[in-house]
Amino acid sequence: MSKFFSTYKVIFYTINISLIILYLYPGSLLGQIIYDNKSLQPQITPDFVISSNHFYVFIFISIIGFLTFSNSKKNIFLIIYLIFLSITLEIFHLAIPERSFQWSDLFGNLLGVIVVILLNNFINKYGRFKK
Repeated sequence: MSKFFSTYKVIFYTINISLIILYLYPGSLLGQIIYDNKSLQPQITPDFVISSNHFYVFIFISIIGFLTFSNSKKNIFLIIYLIFLSITLEIFHLAIPERSFQWSDLFGNLLGVIVVILLNNFINKYGRFKK
């Protein structure tokens, strides 16, 4: 799986661009498509302390990122990029109409990235699933 993503890095870049478009759209682009109402946000699971949608999205993009650059010795740049992206996109909500900055969204973004970073470190420390 890792070899597939590292060969086709365009998948990671396409997902990044799609995420940025969804985040910067005034209102909810998915709500506009699904409900024909950009003020409604589709909800995967109910929020608890953090935004579950944001948590899932950043877990997904972080996993794809680590699979794409798994053989790279520069994973620190990927980690910095993912953390920077998660913070910056939420801060942009301060200026985008019909969007609002929410701490639960920011913590959902960061927690999604941190979970994958810890999982990646655990796998690297104790070895990949070797025969």
